[in-house]
Amino acid sequence: MSGQRLKTQFKRLYQHFSGQDSDTNLQDIAEVLFCTRRNVRMVINKMVDQGWIEWEPAVGRGKQSRLTFHSTDNELQLNHARKLVADGKLEPALEALGNNADMLAQIIQEQLGHTTAHGKQIVRLPYYRAFTNLNPLQPLRRSEQHLVRQIFNGLTRINEEKEEVEGDLAHHWEAITSRHWRFYLRPSVRFHDGRLLNSQDIIATFDTVKTHRLFRHIERVEAPHNNTIDFILSSSDHRLPDLLANLVAVIQPAEADHSKQNELFPIGTGPYKVIQNDSSRFKLEAFDQYFGFRALIDIVDIWMLSQVASCYLQPATDVTQLGGVSVSTRLKLDEGCNFLLFNRVSGLTSDKDWLVYFQGRLTALNILQQLDKNQIGDFRLTNAYGILPGWAHVPLHSQVTPPPSKRTVTIAFACQHPVYPHIAEAIASLLEKDGIKLKMLELTTTEIALGKHASRIDMWLGGMSLMNYRDDALLSWFFNFDHIARAMPDDEFQLLEHEVDMWRSHPGQESPCQQIGAKLVEYGQILPLFHNWLGVDDTGAVQGMQSNSMGWFDFKSVWMRPDHTQ
Repeated sequence: MSGQRLKTQFKRLYQHFSGQDSDTNLQDIAEVLFCTRRNVRMVINKMVDQGWIEWEPAVGRGKQSRLTFHSTDNELQLNHARKLVADGKLEPALEALGNNADMLAQIIQEQLGHTTAHGKQIVRLPYYRAFTNLNPLQPLRRSEQHLVRQIFNGLTRINEEKEEVEGDLAHHWEAITSRHWRFYLRPSVRFHDGRLLNSQDIIATFDTVKTHRLFRHIERVEAPHNNTIDFILSSSDHRLPDLLANLVAVIQPAEADHSKQNELFPIGTGPYKVIQNDSSRFKLEAFDQYFGFRALIDIVDIWMLSQVASCYLQPATDVTQLGGVSVSTRLKLDEGCNFLLFNRVSGLTSDKDWLVYFQGRLTALNILQQLDKNQIGDFRLTNAYGILPGWAHVPLHSQVTPPPSKRTVTIAFACQHPVYPHIAEAIASLLEKDGIKLKMLELTTTEIALGKHASRIDMWLGGMSLMNYRDDALLSWFFNFDHIARAMPDDEFQLLEHEVDMWRSHPGQESPCQQIGAKLVEYGQILPLFHNWLGVDDTGAVQGMQSNSMGWFDFKSVWMRPDHTQ
């Protein structure tokens, strides 16, 4: 008899006796369950084995046996739904609960947090959307950038605590000249599919990477010896090891086809491999053959729940409850901001009068006053006076001017974002006061970065979060898939690009990144709007948890004390 059939029989029995312990006999139960006396013995024994009932057979002719219930039909229904939820089968679980969405939400919430299963330590996290693209060679949102770091390795990496470059796939390197660098690879590194990393994987990766503006000075990559990689540059770069820690430069297999399957289930060499990725669950499993220290948490299980706020990560159970959603109260400012990027090449802001109008009308303070606090939920937005927290490049007083004419303005922003549509609506309300209509385009991150409809867009509403707190982290965003270069007059962009080239060529020169940030605001290319507060909860059983600049935490470094596991 199947488990579901047995549950149905129990429900019928429970309802017949109204859940009350009763004196009865096999013949009566056989009639209730529509089966023979022989079969009813088997059914009763199975229910006893499951712990649902207790059966005390009568001794002597004419005596009644005793039926005692140890469970209810509702408990069986809930337990069945819990198992389905644990297996990621949310739709069948909802059906098993009679389409009671509140009950399903309750079961999901109780299963979030830390747990153990089959001897494995598991951390579960809620998130608000699926991860549909994890290809580091494509434009990625903040959370995808963090996940890629857990899946892949570069030749070098930035130590988040010391903020210094250190070895990753390369254990040592040297500058033969300022245009010729040599990197020495760790031996016996394996990809998640079991194949050994070789020099061809490095060469193939950089054949694509060097088409990116940030890496265009890489002329060629060679392998003069086993586990040895040479970079030949077209211009001097004393900071190449720092550059190779960039997310775009993580190493993929030479045969990676970059298909949709590869975007969902990428193959890297990192501490975690992807074992599930769909609209309801994203699951990482520790890679036992990782060349570094094996991750302490066996499985990171991220659940897609539309009602959670994306600015918090809550992997433990003893935290503040806000609106029914568990969130952390320990937050810090995102290393980045939300901003408006004006199209000063083919958009309205190529006209100085329109640029001045937008700068005066669409200030962070004006937009905040239009935002419905109930709509933006737990997001805590604060005025940005520069691209990064602590930078003060936005004038305190903006010139308020009328618009040059009444017309339609086009704004674009990333789809599936919890706040951008509300900010866009606030902008629409402000412009409407001046007789201007706002047309909104929701595009994917890839479409925006690669310039879809760019010639017809007047401004982009976007956001940036840096991978670390170093000054040079800004360059990844500034050169990001030519998104800024496409919207900026060539002479201005080339001037800033020249500053980067000079910095690379002279080892003692100060980073130009704060100057770049100031110039972007001064030119009117970027209008910073808000910084956001991000965080993770570190008060529960998960140890070693510390929020990084992306609002996440390093999965491989956290662990759980045995006496806290369930």
